[in-house]
Amino acid sequence: MDARRSLRPLLSEQPILVSPGVYDGYSARLAERAGFALVSTTGAGLANSRLGVPDVGLFSVRDNLEACRVIVAATSLPISADAETGYGNAATVHYVVRAFEDAGVSAVSIEDQLAPKRCGHLAGKEVIPTAEMVGKIRSAVDARASEDFLIIARTDAIAVEGIEGTAARARAYEAAGADVIFPDAVRGREDIERLVAAVDIPVRINMGFGIRTRSTTPLMSVRELREIGVRWVSLSRLLPAAAIHGMTQALAVMRQAIDGDVMIERPDLVADMREITELMGYAEYMEIERRFLDEEHVARKYEAGGEP
Repeated sequence: MDARRSLRPLLSEQPILVSPGVYDGYSARLAERAGFALVSTTGAGLANSRLGVPDVGLFSVRDNLEACRVIVAATSLPISADAETGYGNAATVHYVVRAFEDAGVSAVSIEDQLAPKRCGHLAGKEVIPTAEMVGKIRSAVDARASEDFLIIARTDAIAVEGIEGTAARARAYEAAGADVIFPDAVRGREDIERLVAAVDIPVRINMGFGIRTRSTTPLMSVRELREIGVRWVSLSRLLPAAAIHGMTQALAVMRQAIDGDVMIERPDLVADMREITELMGYAEYMEIERRFLDEEHVARKYEAGGEP
């Protein structure tokens, strides 16, 4: 594994990690530009944006790997990938982990929901037996080529088995070799404290929107989470929700302009062309043109001017 993409040093060196949930090249590059040290793919964001369907287990392993390769190419940051339920049993998990590691991500999370899974904050979740999930974790650990590739055991058991059942699962998943425990849809501080105390490996908590509360997990600051022993915070819904909100606002203004037969100037609602070209690396491409195309050809291409 590329040392720049390893998560293990980050977990040992930093008191807490924060990973925005990304789902395409734009979101990955924006997170890197904002100064985050790592990103996580958001299974819901990928299923919703790429397929236009609910996050209810319809996003295939092929879809997922293709999306991850795009994100790997778009950013130099370490990436934690959402590998759903591992796409089968302990035997299939073995091949799935190898495929994600080969795709260039730095970690995978595998959850203990019964397939077809669903967003962890929706009602109606079911979980597989602890022993079955233990087998998946053991298989995942055995499959990875590098110990720097992290295996994250996500559990959705709180809604089904309560906090004591979830703590027992966390201990079993740790014993099976998981590097991180990821309990989703925690109900508050007491749940988190109980799970942090239950294991000796890092605990990851999903704060969802990050800057907006939700009905399942109450909004808590990164500082408060760090103080109670959380080592990793994911913001799975932050960027998809921000994109939906921003596009909704811009489309409403455009609809107003069309219906009112007027021109409306709202630069506060859209990025300008320079922002887009800088974010997506157009200058690098143009420099490659200047290096390898005939000088006269380059001069002709750009003599008419246009957006930089």
